[in-house]
Amino acid sequence: MGQRIIGLTGGIATGKSTVSHYLETHQGLPILDADLYAREAVAVGAPILAAIAQRYGPGLLHADGSLNRPQLGQIIFNDQGEKGWVEQQIHPFVRQRFAQEMATLGAMPTVVQAIPLLFEANLTDQVTEIWVVTCPEAVQIQRLMVRDGLDRESAIARIRNQWPLAEKAARAHYVIANDTTLEALYPQVERGLL
Repeated sequence: MGQRIIGLTGGIATGKSTVSHYLETHQGLPILDADLYAREAVAVGAPILAAIAQRYGPGLLHADGSLNRPQLGQIIFNDQGEKGWVEQQIHPFVRQRFAQEMATLGAMPTVVQAIPLLFEANLTDQVTEIWVVTCPEAVQIQRLMVRDGLDRESAIARIRNQWPLAEKAARAHYVIANDTTLEALYPQVERGLL
């Protein structure tokens, strides 16, 4: 049997980070995080950040040269064309970082790639199985409003900018329902590893 590469995904605020943290701390599995690589792509001084600032103007940067994420979010969550342009800058970089990290890990029997946009970014080819973390949309909206300080409308806009959870779940090898407690969540994670 070859290397097991779990593509961990779901919707925004469904609990992917909670699951990946559990896999890392309780199972000792290496977690490769697409969000981390996406942040590297737009770090101060990065060529991709420069391209974004050139397209949208220097007002998109804070005084220290870092990306004003809320302002970029206002642009891309309300314009599919601009969202596509930004993703075309970032997704190839993220794919390259995954390849680099996989090479350094070598023949680890199981690796988790946490990729919120696994389907949207066409990264399914780099994993051997797909786990989708789900929860009811009402729970998702509430978590997003609390976590990111968003109003209801903004939270819904971000959810709508991703594939529907039901569609992701239909393509999954394993679905984890994160709609109640951690005590209910963790045994599901364990079962997925069997």
